[in-house]
Amino acid sequence: MATDKVVDDEKRTDKAAYVLKAVAHPLRIRIIQMLSENKELNVSAIYKNLNAEQSLISHHLINMRDKGILDIRRSGKNIYYFLVDSAVAEVIECIYKSKILS
Repeated sequence: MATDKVVDDEKRTDKAAYVLKAVAHPLRIRIIQMLSENKELNVSAIYKNLNAEQSLISHHLINMRDKGILDIRRSGKNIYYFLVDSAVAEVIECIYKSKILS
């Protein structure tokens, strides 16, 4: 039925807005770009590269993990973050290529 399609489209639109809001911060965008280039990184590598406080980076990483953008891999005492889906980084790249930023 047509109403089922509208409901499905609305759910997808809501989820897309949720994901965009979850990454809508300059540090989060930079973290996503770093993870896209490096596949996975630990907190120390991220905060050193971004020249930011570890607690601030940890906050953003946890937030994006809670929202399903990132996940972790444990190796001993180290926790490595990685993108769940590279399409998120591709969306950011599309925005960078758009005329909006010109």
